[in-house]
Amino acid sequence: MALDQVLLLGSIILLSAVLAARLGSRFGLPSLLIFLALGMGLGQTILPFNDASMAHTLGYAALVLILAEGGYTTRWEDIRGALPQAVLLATLGVGVSVVLVAVLAHFVIGLPLPVAVLLGAILAPTDSAAVFSVLRRVPLPARIRAVVEGESGFNDAPIVLLVTVATEWSLGRGPEGGVPVLVLIIVLQLAAGVAVGVAIGWLAVFVMRRIALPASGLYPLAGLGWAVLAYGVGAALHVSGFAAVYVAAMLLGNGKLPHRNATRSFAEGIGWVAQIGLFVMLGMLSNPQLISLRSLLLGLGVGAFVTFVARPLSVFACVVWFRVPWREQAFISWAGLRGAVPIIMATVPLAASAPQAGELFDMVFAFVVVFTLLQAPTLPWVARKLRISDGEDATDVEIEFAPLDTIKADMMQVHVPVGSRLHGVTIRELRLPRTSVVSLIVREGEPFTPKPDQIVRTGDDLLIVTNGTDRKKVESRLRSIAGGGRLARWQDRS
Repeated sequence: MALDQVLLLGSIILLSAVLAARLGSRFGLPSLLIFLALGMGLGQTILPFNDASMAHTLGYAALVLILAEGGYTTRWEDIRGALPQAVLLATLGVGVSVVLVAVLAHFVIGLPLPVAVLLGAILAPTDSAAVFSVLRRVPLPARIRAVVEGESGFNDAPIVLLVTVATEWSLGRGPEGGVPVLVLIIVLQLAAGVAVGVAIGWLAVFVMRRIALPASGLYPLAGLGWAVLAYGVGAALHVSGFAAVYVAAMLLGNGKLPHRNATRSFAEGIGWVAQIGLFVMLGMLSNPQLISLRSLLLGLGVGAFVTFVARPLSVFACVVWFRVPWREQAFISWAGLRGAVPIIMATVPLAASAPQAGELFDMVFAFVVVFTLLQAPTLPWVARKLRISDGEDATDVEIEFAPLDTIKADMMQVHVPVGSRLHGVTIRELRLPRTSVVSLIVREGEPFTPKPDQIVRTGDDLLIVTNGTDRKKVESRLRSIAGGGRLARWQDRS
């Protein structure tokens, strides 16, 4: 195909996917399902694609970018308290799910034990792309969202190793040292990957805070480059690159960098491009016309077992130690969305020509499509029925800043989103430090200078000039009011 045709077709696919994302958002569906359908249509008509090895490689590359976006948009204060639960779900929870599914697949379905373990490993992980794109549109307490998002960010790391080892086992090459050694290797690789991510992330924040780049557009490029570097270093050291990129991106996203909001927006845009390309490619790789009735029924049966048995039991085994109420456990179980990750993992045995790899891929594909369609749109309803959300949980305020070198101050741009409790608060009630002033409000495209009794409204953009040393106090105050209302942390100015 000529370059002109590639560019034409690529632009049409991209624009179609963008419109599909809007449609999915309107109806509460994860866009991945529409992207998969788009890919299936292309694969059956214009662009037939059946290279499992290339799909595996491109899938890993897309996951790196998706995890980087997830890390950039994860707030440390939200995930800090949920980190132990998230890590347990990504390790112990994965192990419980693999064992339960393997027992079902071996003793009930009759699959050979190595293939049964391989199926359990493929179906164990939740998908960061599906979780990030769907869950952040559901009004939820921050701690619950942090648990599910943290789990999806960390569980790719052990799953990659598990699927690789299980694939080798299905080919007749069993894991050396047995299960204890395998578990130890997974733990060490995950811990080392986190350490690499912390080191690269800290270095990136240190450098980017002290070097003034010649153009603001370079900050997002540099930020994404550091995150991908963390993955590359982790992979070169034979530790978990997926854990490294997620942790490094999280440190960068919480590092109070110049043009932070622009960097996050750029990461989100790249994440969307990666999701679109990933799901369209996986849709092209699949062939619904060749999925046998047996594979379809087995996929739905195993999917039901994963969703209603393995997932709830694995969640219980991990969070019961933290005295998490049963309602929250039930929601965390239901919110464990599968998506691209299981399908990408299914390409590993497919590329290696492992026994029954084609049947496994078809089962996984059927499971992901049907159960994502079932779970994702019902998340708001389930949250209300379990009484963990009344639909009015606050949306986080969006804050951007840029340094004003001449007067040694910072200019902050604060956007008031729908659901923020900044709505209805007066400028005086913000009680900002004396060195900080709301210099301008932009409302419906019209700027004006506010008076102390001016009321802040949803959709407003506030321009605040503050002393550089007080910027953190201003951010903390604004986020407190956005979540708790005008009386949050009521205190004297300092």
